[in-house]
Amino acid sequence: MQEPEEKKIALELLETEQAYVNRLHLLDQVFYTELMKEAKTGKTVPEEVVKMIFSNISSIYQFHAEFFLPELQKRMEDWDCNPRIGDVIQKLAPFLKMYGEYVKNFDKAVELITTWSEKSPPFQELIAEIQKRKVCANLTLQHHMLEPVQRIPRYELLLKDYVRKLPPQSPDRGDADKALEMIFMVAKHSNAAIAEMERLQNLWVVYQRLGLEDDIVDPSNELIKEGPIQKISTRNNSTSEKYLFLFNNMLLYCVPKVIQVGAEFQVHLRMDVEGMKVRELKDTEFPHTFLVSAKQRTLELQAR
Repeated sequence: MQEPEEKKIALELLETEQAYVNRLHLLDQVFYTELMKEAKTGKTVPEEVVKMIFSNISSIYQFHAEFFLPELQKRMEDWDCNPRIGDVIQKLAPFLKMYGEYVKNFDKAVELITTWSEKSPPFQELIAEIQKRKVCANLTLQHHMLEPVQRIPRYELLLKDYVRKLPPQSPDRGDADKALEMIFMVAKHSNAAIAEMERLQNLWVVYQRLGLEDDIVDPSNELIKEGPIQKISTRNNSTSEKYLFLFNNMLLYCVPKVIQVGAEFQVHLRMDVEGMKVRELKDTEFPHTFLVSAKQRTLELQAR
């Protein structure tokens, strides 16, 4: 008799999980442990750097090796009398939130490996020595580190496939549907963590360009748009180069600094978005002009 489709997918999940636990073992018990041991001697890099590179990989490894993989193995051994994995995956899903921290830290970790490989030849040599071992299969540390980042999307794909292939009357139908929904939420959580980190990084860069003015630096602000603009002076019919930063709650009217030491712009005016009106002007002499009126003042601006 041919194996049912859903069992094939469940077996694929088990096989990939075994390979994944081996990869996590390599990251945690080999790379992390050995680099940490060397760091403690003070010859390679500070211990803090090694911890920052590997983030919470130890927790992820322990969870998969000591809990999820054994549960999955047990379930597949009993498949003939209990053909289901949905409930096991439901137990797995909440713990996958641990990945948020690892994924968020990934780019920084790769950057640290590059920086410290240049700074510390013994650090680079130790990594190269481990990479030469058979267990590394000719792949770099960075390549192995990418595996946890790709694991949650992999669960999602396998589980989607599993749910699709389940017969309607399968005893696993309800649990598998719920498990898929939970994995989907975790994947979203992981993506949201990355998006939030990128948003804060970009925001910080903008604040630095503005000279870190106290009343402007607020992590809850959202930058919507920025760009150069011409300010029209009605008095002498001329224009001058200015720069705008539009946030969710304020418009910053800035002047580019001639000598760019530190900040790139000087904030001339801060206008509240609340109650602000924008009106297009039909000016033949100055095309693409508009009027921005806020509580603070009104500006006549010309876009490119």
